[in-house]
Amino acid sequence: MNVEQDIVYEQPKSLDERAAIAEACVLHLAFEMPMLLDAMDNQVDEQYVALPERLYLIDAAGRIAWRCGMGPFGFDPDGWEEAIQALLCEASPS
Repeated sequence: MNVEQDIVYEQPKSLDERAAIAEACVLHLAFEMPMLLDAMDNQVDEQYVALPERLYLIDAAGRIAWRCGMGPFGFDPDGWEEAIQALLCEASPS
């Protein structure tokens, strides 16, 4: 699909190149939530790897607060959004 939409990037060779590609992705997809950039050694990806992939929600302490079933059939974007809202409510001062 990316090739059909002419969204093709060479493998980044530096963190700056990786950040530029990530920024283009965030802007193109209009993400409104904070995003994190993994280091060039993919340390975070290696720690949370799941094949098939999963959606995760990491809390402010760095712990897994929520995860869906294995994707793509186990993806639960509605549950993910609910978990994000619940975590935000917990973090909000009353």
